[in-house]
Amino acid sequence: MVWRRRSRSMWRRFRTGMAPAHRGGSRSMAETNNLALPLLAPSQAQKHVTVNEALARLDGLTQLVIASASQSLPPATVSDGVVYAVPAGAGAGWAGHDGELAIGSNGGWVFVPPKIGWRGFVADSGAAVVWDGAAWVENAVAVTPNRAHALIESVEFDHVIAAGASSQTSFQIPQYAMVLAVTGRVTAEITGTLTGWELGVAGSSNRYGSGLALAQGSWVIGMSGQPLTYYADTPLLLSATGGDFASGAVRLAVHWFRATPPEL
Repeated sequence: MVWRRRSRSMWRRFRTGMAPAHRGGSRSMAETNNLALPLLAPSQAQKHVTVNEALARLDGLTQLVIASASQSLPPATVSDGVVYAVPAGAGAGWAGHDGELAIGSNGGWVFVPPKIGWRGFVADSGAAVVWDGAAWVENAVAVTPNRAHALIESVEFDHVIAAGASSQTSFQIPQYAMVLAVTGRVTAEITGTLTGWELGVAGSSNRYGSGLALAQGSWVIGMSGQPLTYYADTPLLLSATGGDFASGAVRLAVHWFRATPPEL
C-alpha cells in the first residue's frame, strides 16, 4: 500500500511539473522544444492522432533527407514521410510556410521550422546542407553568427574529348575557389595518335596529372601540392602527348574550398 501511494504521488508531481511548460509555450498546442513534437494533453481524446503526428515528424526529421529545397509547389501526390524545404515564394499548399520543412503525412503536410545548425541532405542536388537561420547552405563546414560560410565542395561533370592536340572543358572552376584536387575516370577509351595525356589548365597543362592512361576505366587523382586559388573562372585543359586526340570521354570531379563574407 505504501508503494502504491508513493507511486501516485510521484505521478502527480510529474504532471504538475509538465504543466507550466505547456502553458508557457507560444504554440497553440503543447510541443517539444527542439523537434516540435506534439505532446499529449491530460484527458485528451483520440490520443492516437497526436501520437501518430509526433511519429510522422520524428520520422521525417531524423536522418533528414530533403527531396528538394528549390521546388516551389507541392507535388500532386503526397507521399508519407517525404520532406521538402519550402523555398521563398512557395505557393498552393505551401503558401505562407517559407523556410519551413514540409513533411508528408496522411495525404497532407506537417510544417516544422528548422533551427540553426540543423543538417540534412538534399536529394535532387546531391548536397549536404546546414540551416544558418535564413537559408539551407550547401556544403558548409562552418557558419558564423552573421552567416559567413566556409564551404568544401565537389562538382562532377562529363567531358567528351574533341579531335585535336588539346580539349578544353565547358565547365569552369569558379572564381575564388581554392582547388584541393581534381580527380577523374576515363569513361570511353581515348583514341588517336597520342601515347598519353595531361590534365591541367592553360599555362600549366600538367598541373593535375601527366602520363595518364588511355584505356576505359583509367583514373587520375591530381592533388594540389599547396593551396591554389583561382581568381577568375577557369576551364580545365586536357592535352595530348606524343600525338593528337581522336575521340574519348572522361568524367572529372573538382574539389575545392570556398569562403563567403558575413552579412550586414
